[in-house]
Amino acid sequence: MGRRKPTAKTESVVFNLVYEDGTLSSNRKVPGDILGGLEGDDPARTFFEAQDHDIAERSGMARGPIKTIKRCR
Repeated sequence: MGRRKPTAKTESVVFNLVYEDGTLSSNRKVPGDILGGLEGDDPARTFFEAQDHDIAERSGMARGPIKTIKRCR
């Protein structure tokens, strides 16, 4: 039996989000390759806003704007 090649693991970073209305969304994942550089965690905000927009279109229930983003350790 042949040996399988190891699969590439994609690193993801976990964040907690607080929305303007006070709701908390915890353990939201972002692909690690979009973070870093001079922007820091700003690409994560853009990623979550796009994700929330997509979910709102499908469900018909919009979320409020994101107030804070904090990395989980």
